[in-house]
Amino acid sequence: MQFKPIAILLVVSLLQGCAAAVVAGTAGAISAANDRRTIGSQIDDNNIEIKGMLAIRNIERLKEHANISLISVNGVVLMVGQVANTEMKHQAQNALKDIPAIRQVHNQLRISSNIGVTTQTHDVWLTSKVKTKLLAAEDVSGNNIKVVTENSEVFLMGLVKQEEADRAVEIARNINGVTRVVKAFEYL
Repeated sequence: MQFKPIAILLVVSLLQGCAAAVVAGTAGAISAANDRRTIGSQIDDNNIEIKGMLAIRNIERLKEHANISLISVNGVVLMVGQVANTEMKHQAQNALKDIPAIRQVHNQLRISSNIGVTTQTHDVWLTSKVKTKLLAAEDVSGNNIKVVTENSEVFLMGLVKQEEADRAVEIARNINGVTRVVKAFEYL
């Protein structure tokens, strides 16, 4: 009968995992429903990010010596990270040329050494601060603005009205620790 308490603990831990999956799935569905992009565009953006990163990883120099992230919103791609030189910056952008769903590329790669874990952690913190402020603002649709932070630079993307974009930039600029705000919006 010693197995009974262990079995109960095992079942409870498995149920907690199910609850987390249900919550995550529900949050994803709500997020997708509130997005101004069509479901097809959301799927295309996901595919662009996957195909783009695979294309970049196929270039050995970039795979080994660069730190690159791709974010796609409605076929508009933002490239952020660090590369060693201008040639690598161009190589990364050229790697995306055969992906047909890409409408525009904002190449914001910086020529510098890769950022460390401390900087990455600080970037996550800045992103959460900016996103929280955007979600709390009544004159901005924070759900429709993607916030990306790289080395204390905040990049804003999404399908927004001009007034929303201006307000979002103002909010992001006034967050302590943000060194620069870059717009990559598409306007409604």
